[in-house]
Amino acid sequence: MSNGKIIFLDVDGTITNYENFIPQSCKDAIKRARANGHRVYMCTGRSKAENPQEIWDIGFDGMIGGNGCYVESDGEVVMHQLITADQCRHIVDWLHGRGLEFYLESNNGLFASEHFREAAAPVMTLYAKGKGASDEDAQTSAHAFMDTLTYGAELYRDDLNKVSFILSSYQDHLDSVDEFPDLVARTWGGKGEHALFGDLGVKGIDKAHAVRVLVEHLDADMADTVAVGDAAVDTPMFECCGTSVCMGSGGEEAKAAADWVTTDVDDDGMWNAFSHLGLI
Repeated sequence: MSNGKIIFLDVDGTITNYENFIPQSCKDAIKRARANGHRVYMCTGRSKAENPQEIWDIGFDGMIGGNGCYVESDGEVVMHQLITADQCRHIVDWLHGRGLEFYLESNNGLFASEHFREAAAPVMTLYAKGKGASDEDAQTSAHAFMDTLTYGAELYRDDLNKVSFILSSYQDHLDSVDEFPDLVARTWGGKGEHALFGDLGVKGIDKAHAVRVLVEHLDADMADTVAVGDAAVDTPMFECCGTSVCMGSGGEEAKAAADWVTTDVDDDGMWNAFSHLGLI
């Protein structure tokens, strides 16, 4: 491997702001870094189908998706660990039984439960506002997200990376931990008991594990890796990579775990991070 770095970038709050806007300086930084011989990968909770064309158009060497269950490099699938069909059936039946709305996250699409659109509109608006969006921008962001989902599709599936569901209370998350010992249960959309969503994914998977799998596939050195993120879910990636940067708009836990904190997403955070590290 040349002396180029392998750069792993979270998406939400790192490449994009929380209205899904990508600053031009971020696009320029990624393109310049790749032109300089560095490899750049998305490393995100998103599944492949969740990324709009605008993100792909920037140009990447591959992606880690589903918080680490999917690894792709140069168009080749390096690893893909899925929720089984039986696990999916168990999840769907349990969520239906509790009256919780949800969506199934697959590389083939995002598949929503029967009444997800109505239930999710206020929740996704709250999520965007919690990240600093204005009332109007938060509503726009929520509806844009809802439009990416498929409604009325088959919900018993064998192609799932993970499942997100709207919490009616924090107890739903706690009960999901007990109900699904064969999966990993997390929350997102807020801290602790203020979380908005629960999610269920493949056990033993995180961004750090996926980074190691990819670096080994590339026959590269972990010392040559760079991680950029903004949230607690990024801290395993920060801890395993040679260098880590948190966005200035990121959470306190992520900032504490990073080697360096750059400026906010909307304040040329990615460009400033890449400049600071000598990548561009």
